[in-house]
Amino acid sequence: MLQKREFYIDGRWDEPRTARTLFVIDPSTAQPCAIISAGDETDIDRAVDAARRAFADWSRIPPGERLALVEKLLAIYMRRAPEMAKMVSLEMGAPIDMAANDHVGAGAFHIRNFITAFRDFRFERPLGAHAPDDRILMEPIGVAGLITPWNWPMNQVALKVVPALLAGCTAVLKPSEIAPLSSLLFAEYVDEAGFPSGVFNLVNGDGAQAGARLSSHPDVDTISFTGSTRAGIAISIAAAQTLKRVSLELGGKGANLVFADADAGAVKRGVLHCFKNTGQSCNAPTRMLVERSIYPRVVEEAREIAESIAVDAAHQPGKHIGPLASAAQFMKVQEMIEKGIDEGARLVAGGPGRPRGHEAGYFVRPTVFADVNNQMAIAREEIFGPVLSIIPFDSEDEAIAIANDTPYGLANYVQSTDGEKRNRVAGRLRSGMVEMNGKPRGAGSPFGGIKASGRAREGGVWGIEEFLEVKAVSGWAHA
Repeated sequence: MLQKREFYIDGRWDEPRTARTLFVIDPSTAQPCAIISAGDETDIDRAVDAARRAFADWSRIPPGERLALVEKLLAIYMRRAPEMAKMVSLEMGAPIDMAANDHVGAGAFHIRNFITAFRDFRFERPLGAHAPDDRILMEPIGVAGLITPWNWPMNQVALKVVPALLAGCTAVLKPSEIAPLSSLLFAEYVDEAGFPSGVFNLVNGDGAQAGARLSSHPDVDTISFTGSTRAGIAISIAAAQTLKRVSLELGGKGANLVFADADAGAVKRGVLHCFKNTGQSCNAPTRMLVERSIYPRVVEEAREIAESIAVDAAHQPGKHIGPLASAAQFMKVQEMIEKGIDEGARLVAGGPGRPRGHEAGYFVRPTVFADVNNQMAIAREEIFGPVLSIIPFDSEDEAIAIANDTPYGLANYVQSTDGEKRNRVAGRLRSGMVEMNGKPRGAGSPFGGIKASGRAREGGVWGIEEFLEVKAVSGWAHA
């Protein structure tokens, strides 16, 4: 069993002040695979103090030097990528091939995009031709508290740590206690890259102690959190006492609008996207809204696709889905599947219980419900598992109304070969992102939502600006 009891504080690995043990569970076996320490307020205080002391120097070094260190970090990340894939797979149950290609790949993708965006980033900007003696200065906000989730650990660590450091902030990272191993490895990469002491710090722990202290700490200037809407509200309340900036990337209940003129691959694309990462993605298209004229065919196609998806252990190679990440998540998904049945939705594929041959571990059956209405719990609540709800519609207006009738507003999807219709619908959908016909958003595109999905914008230029303050200056002396 792995022993990972130390934190990374002020440029060195250090024991917690009070010994408190947490077990990391392998979701494929439901057995402990590692031991970490749970930090308390004292450990967070030490990390924040180190970050505060390091901020003055780090924020003033030339941006090119910060960029060079991030480029070195990327090289280390790529060289040690196989280690990272094993950690992600072990801690949160992503199949090893997916962990290597998608999870580790996502981290590299974001680091590269930040490097590209930063090369042309301007910390000093003119106000405009009408005010030649005015300047807008973009300045690092200070100490950044970063709280990351278990479902896409390296994706979120890269989206928070890298732009914070490039902006000139110092950081304290608290990863999810469910999936901390990958972040501990990332801290090794930061140490190897040679970042100055105190610039990056990591303390493990739970939300009740470590997370709460980080959110309310008077010397933390901004909190960037990814996780549940419930936790995001709690963090906002805690942070309000010190008036710090709060950046939240929260849950979602994405609608995938499949019109009658959708291309032949639209349904398969939507089902597989919903089930990717065992359904544990906040931007998953979990509500498939289908035009009534093609509804029976789509339901049957979705059933066939769901039943063709293999489920297996995370350490096995192949294109299967793995277990859910935790016992709590397993119980939640089981309860929601039962609730869908009780509410009268038609179970088309999957259902309660584990797949055959997987009596241990947090495995679930890929599940499809048809004849769902948008007032059912399975259509309104974020399930965070491989559960798809199919809802019929009769008109474009009805489809948009159903899609927007949700507390969330992260990502929606449109499937149509009519370009004018796609653009029109995208403009009316209430969400931070819209993807159409399976085309992914481009490198550096901002990730984030509205309403109960939070209002963060992570990635590219927008992600860097999340960690900057705007200063307006008049009477600027010309060189």
